[in-house]
Amino acid sequence: MDPIVKVSEPHYCNSLTSYSRRKTIPVRVGDVLIGGDNPIVVQSMTTVDTMDTMGSVEQCIRMIESGCQLVRITAPSMKEAENLRNIKAELRKRGYTTPLVADIHFTPNAAELAARIVEKVRINPGNYADKKKFEVIEYTDESYQDELARIQERFLPLVKICKENGTAMRIGTNHGSLSDRIMSRYGDTPLGMVESALEFLRICESENFHDIVISMKSSNTQVMVQAYRLLVQKLDEGGFKPYPLHLGVTEAGEAEDGRIKSAVGIGTLLEDGLGDTVRVSLTEDPEFEAPVAKALIDRYTDRADHQAIEPISDYSINPFEYTKRHTKEVYNFGDHNVPRVITDISRVEKITEKEMKAVGHFYLPELDKWKMNDIGCDFVYSGSNPIPFMLPNGMKEIQNYEIWKQAPDQVNKFPLFSLPEANASEISHSELNFLEILDTQMDEAISFVEEKKNWVLILKTNNKHGMPAMRAAMIKLLQSKNEIPVVMKVSYPDQTTDMTMLYTATDVGGLLIDGLGDGIMMSLEKEGEHTREEILDQVKLHNSVSFGVLQAARTRMSKTEYISCPSCGRTLFDLQETTAMIRKRTDHLKGVKIGIMGCIVNGPGEMADADYGYVGSGKGKITLYKGKEVVKRSVPSENAVDELIEIIREDGMWNEPESI
Repeated sequence: MDPIVKVSEPHYCNSLTSYSRRKTIPVRVGDVLIGGDNPIVVQSMTTVDTMDTMGSVEQCIRMIESGCQLVRITAPSMKEAENLRNIKAELRKRGYTTPLVADIHFTPNAAELAARIVEKVRINPGNYADKKKFEVIEYTDESYQDELARIQERFLPLVKICKENGTAMRIGTNHGSLSDRIMSRYGDTPLGMVESALEFLRICESENFHDIVISMKSSNTQVMVQAYRLLVQKLDEGGFKPYPLHLGVTEAGEAEDGRIKSAVGIGTLLEDGLGDTVRVSLTEDPEFEAPVAKALIDRYTDRADHQAIEPISDYSINPFEYTKRHTKEVYNFGDHNVPRVITDISRVEKITEKEMKAVGHFYLPELDKWKMNDIGCDFVYSGSNPIPFMLPNGMKEIQNYEIWKQAPDQVNKFPLFSLPEANASEISHSELNFLEILDTQMDEAISFVEEKKNWVLILKTNNKHGMPAMRAAMIKLLQSKNEIPVVMKVSYPDQTTDMTMLYTATDVGGLLIDGLGDGIMMSLEKEGEHTREEILDQVKLHNSVSFGVLQAARTRMSKTEYISCPSCGRTLFDLQETTAMIRKRTDHLKGVKIGIMGCIVNGPGEMADADYGYVGSGKGKITLYKGKEVVKRSVPSENAVDELIEIIREDGMWNEPESI
């Protein structure tokens, strides 16, 4: 990784080593303040048809009671915008004063009406008075400026209405819906996302309107993080006010995958003090989103008193572009290899072949053979409880050094050393050795491995500010020019399942986003008293989460990825049911990305990363995509999954599922 930014701290955050929230201007949304010194605000979006007044009101109440401080409602046309008045009146009648946000895409007149009713409007620069036809168009400087002038003329009335009515605005750029004009000049890039927002921001500032929140959303976590960082840098460089940031990952999906993907993007930014309001987008009922957002946010309530981390003097990572740290190959770690998963089974005494299913490997006794699913781990760490049977080919065992040195088979097992053990030992494995260190031991570790070839570091920290502590240690390694592979190890004793997912996704995902890390290990150490079954459940969770984090950070694609929107009042079918149906038929397609979108607004644009798309285009009608290209239109919904599978089959990407 070549040095890019040689400064003690980059401009996109206050500090890389001390937790400090970026100071922004406060923006009032009804009786809620976003930014400034105010706590980070939780919000979500309804999924009920906006014309269903009572259904919307009841859902708003469920969201508010689950922790939502702002409620967003879609207003795709004038009739929905007008009905926001009825929804708001009924909520106020029932004693709920939570501010409402109108979500606008293609209809400036609906935005202008909504801005007179609700406390905030959200506009998408990619399709608000701009063109998105997925066409390749060459814009001259003159034609580009003509388009900007047309946009200004169409956008100014909304700005003036918001200013007159005390209505706040979110300028919300989405990676998948950049206009053809932006695409022609900047491409499908974080810079294009930022410039798309800045064009609209300049118009607002020309009218002295500053009640603005900005977002840079993408379903690709790398792009999302880079875009927010670049936005902050460009706001600073351009002399703009420090506007608050709305954080979110679009189309994160459902259940474990949705939570992990959201945390990789949102958590990475929160670690560096970015973000003033958060929305977690899950393909679930919206009242389940707020608790996840709150869990991410609450982690930082007492973060500022963390143990001091040595400042970084030479930051050699480009925060706006993904580049994997260059490492040498050691066994199957580093260099061109995908990041490896080490699953900790050290607390399972006398583990059996049957119990290895917890790490994705299945023993078939009648055939005396092993099978592996898409999340079969690469290594198991048995600690001081050696495995008493032969492992399947491809999976290897790591033992504590004291056990390994007495083992009858020192060839097919690999030792894990502490620093004192490594310094004192006279023997090591000829191919692969693991050295486990704390972030505070990196200098000593660099000295130890300097002339050694067959070693991999396992890096962990006890610092409350964990991700930045490990990042600072990795910067030391970069500065030393040592190319040893590094596995990131994390431990969250007795956390809930959700917390385990969110914390791992933040702490390891944030490093992977910046190209740091050649593997992941979630530790069982320091756990409380548990039954054997509970420990195996924890092992299974850790193994699944490890693969999920690598996939969400776009560093190892091990399973089918579903880019599914969280639903809203525009949705033309039951997204949760449809996603489950498609997942049931396709979840064996390793590495394939399928976009499932409820309507054309969140259609081909929002699923920019998908290989195939399933998009609602009318009542009971589905449009099917290959990439951004329409393959079949108006497919009856009862046949659409079969037709989707046929497209995948014709493309050579289909294989029949195997039974285990």
